[in-house]
Amino acid sequence: MENQTQIKCPNCGTDIDVQDILSHQLEESLKKKFQAELVAEKKKFESQAEALNKAKEDFEAKKLKENELFQEKLQSKLKEEKEQLEKKLKSQYKEEQADQFAMLQKELNEKSEQIKELNKTKAEIEKLKREKLELKEAIEAETQLKLNQLISEEKEKIRKVEEDKNELRFKELQKQLEDQKRLTEEMKRKQEQGSMQLQGEVQELAIEEWLMAQFPLDTIEEIKKGARGGDCIQIVNTRTHQNCGSIYYESKRTKDFQAGWIEKFKTDIRTKSANIGVLVTDAMPADMDRMGLKDGIWVCNYEEFKGLCAVLRESIIQISTAVSSQENKGDKMQMLYDYLTGNTFRLQVEAIVEGFSQMKADLESEKRAMQRIWKQREKQLEKVTINTIDMHASIKGIAGNAIQAVKALELGDAKLDFDEGEG
Repeated sequence: MENQTQIKCPNCGTDIDVQDILSHQLEESLKKKFQAELVAEKKKFESQAEALNKAKEDFEAKKLKENELFQEKLQSKLKEEKEQLEKKLKSQYKEEQADQFAMLQKELNEKSEQIKELNKTKAEIEKLKREKLELKEAIEAETQLKLNQLISEEKEKIRKVEEDKNELRFKELQKQLEDQKRLTEEMKRKQEQGSMQLQGEVQELAIEEWLMAQFPLDTIEEIKKGARGGDCIQIVNTRTHQNCGSIYYESKRTKDFQAGWIEKFKTDIRTKSANIGVLVTDAMPADMDRMGLKDGIWVCNYEEFKGLCAVLRESIIQISTAVSSQENKGDKMQMLYDYLTGNTFRLQVEAIVEGFSQMKADLESEKRAMQRIWKQREKQLEKVTINTIDMHASIKGIAGNAIQAVKALELGDAKLDFDEGEG
């Protein structure tokens, strides 16, 4: 079979396989045919691809157009559904608001009654304001008057205290000048020993002169220097009665109070048969900080002496008058002495002194009380005003422009416009 497919080339004598040649020719023929078909398929594919791209473009354009149409239809549909929904909601809202409106109408009627009360409250507020203003003016006037009186009294007290101090200084200077003219050398010696004796003499003279000036009907007897006893005796006289009683005065101007003064003074009082003893001293006993009765002797300073002597003198006159009407009921002088040195009379004198102090304390207390009352009235007015504004705002928030504006309760034009806009 193999030999049958081979032939010899007539030119070269080479064996040639006919089957290979046919296969090659067939292969070439098939290759050309395949190439032609491939070119045709390629052209067909390109044509189809071009047609596909065109179809794609047409599809995209159609799709875009359809999307636009769909969006228009969708928007139209949504708008229609929105309108239907709004109509439905409005219908439901009207139905729901019908009952609420009826309730608001009822509440509005109730608030109308409250508005009437509001007007009454406003009138009460104005009345309270007027009353507060009138009360404040009256209190201020009264307080100012009392304050002026108190200031005048304090000024007078200060003036008297300064006058008393200046009086003692003036007497002391006057005494010094007189003694310097008469006994210059003796004054030098006294100054070396100390000025206590000089100061005592000055106060003695001041006491005597003051008693003489204040009580011209009384007899002021000076105890001579060097004689045993106090400084002077005041014999109380009136226009109708002579020698109603006597007050014995002794003056001390030292830094320390000596307990022995009391017993010595009591002995002098008994010797002179005086009714009352008054010890005028700058230094008070350790257990006393002001005027008082100590072991039957009245102890005071120079400022207190002027008030005390007037009280003691008046008491002597009253007791003398009472005793003179009961001559057969005991020893007059002993009764007078017992009364003036007793606890009752001491309490009466202390009550007089404490009365002035209490008057001053009461005045201060009254001032504080009136200030507290003013503060309470202001708080009450503020509370009423705030509650009135809150009630008016609540009613206006419900009724809106149906409630007329009250200028006194409005906070300003901006606030009013805002409320009306909400209404």
